[in-house]
Amino acid sequence: MSLLKIKALTKSFTPDASAVNDVSFEVDAGEIVCLLGPSGCGKTTLLRMIAGLETPDSGQVFFAGQKITNLAPHRRGFGMMFQDFALFPHKNVFDNVAFGLQTRGNSPQAVQERVAEMLALVDLRNFEDRDISLLSGGEQQRVALARSLAPGPQLLMLDEPLGALDRALRERLMLDLRHILKRVGVTAIYVTHDQSEAFAVAERIAVMNAGRIEQLDAPPRIYARPASPFAARFLGFHNLLAGNTTSSGEVDTVIGRLTLPSPLPPAGEQVTVLIKPDAVVGFQPFGFAQDRLSAVSGQRSAVSDRRSAVEVEALVTAISFRGKYYQVWIKAAGQRLMFELPSAEGWQAGETVRLTLNVEKMLVL
Repeated sequence: MSLLKIKALTKSFTPDASAVNDVSFEVDAGEIVCLLGPSGCGKTTLLRMIAGLETPDSGQVFFAGQKITNLAPHRRGFGMMFQDFALFPHKNVFDNVAFGLQTRGNSPQAVQERVAEMLALVDLRNFEDRDISLLSGGEQQRVALARSLAPGPQLLMLDEPLGALDRALRERLMLDLRHILKRVGVTAIYVTHDQSEAFAVAERIAVMNAGRIEQLDAPPRIYARPASPFAARFLGFHNLLAGNTTSSGEVDTVIGRLTLPSPLPPAGEQVTVLIKPDAVVGFQPFGFAQDRLSAVSGQRSAVSDRRSAVEVEALVTAISFRGKYYQVWIKAAGQRLMFELPSAEGWQAGETVRLTLNVEKMLVL
């Protein structure tokens, strides 16, 4: 059952542009929903309207069946965690976590017990007397989370909570953060511009662009089938080709006519074809008869049916080692494409090759 309901929220700060434009969605009790998008897409403005820190120009916010659009922020019972943590530098860990409880008028005994419970939850037992300025970034993040959870908010909103941390620390804290939120059972709205962070933390992701939600779904489904060219690009897919549907049920593109497994719109429609980075199943340098893919990826069986493959002549422009895989950049018919391979053996920058691409790894957006 939906706990939070957002209905047609709109907010403009200038006459000619909307920061948030007619956004509607619902969040179930105990669910973690991530607002994902680039800077300026409207995700923080949307979060602030839910919190009551911004007043929408139009639309409504409902919580537990009650309209709260014009309810003061302090009366909503929501918690907020910011990118800079907003901890009190002159207070120790205990006083930071206890702040909301003391403001609410809880008894000293209740405060003591709740602070100890929250610090144990975030794995900071015996940190009560520590000076905030002496804590690491990860420890400060945990204190900020404990402080946000201590009053028992009905809804927790997190605005880029890991944004101030370095990449290695963010990677370690992503799963910890999700585990803590699920263990407490709190409903959460999580804002980030980092797709890997959204995938790790959220149960559903709302991909935002120019004040609108372009796609709202579970992370695996969003990654498997982006709903728009923008969503695909933002998720890190580089290979997007303009095309036109034909009367024979194919798509004409600069790399050739493609017979694709996904449903197509009527003939004559302009579409965008997404080629996944793992679409390469064969390659052969010009002038060589031997196909060397079997030593690279072992996917030859995936395209035993010629109708499931397309061959493309391309120039290899760059090869980049990325740890677990190699990025191979090519140029085909004037289009720059990128593929990921487990090995770059046999590939050379500056070489012209014939690629075999699996059309099962292509989508029409």
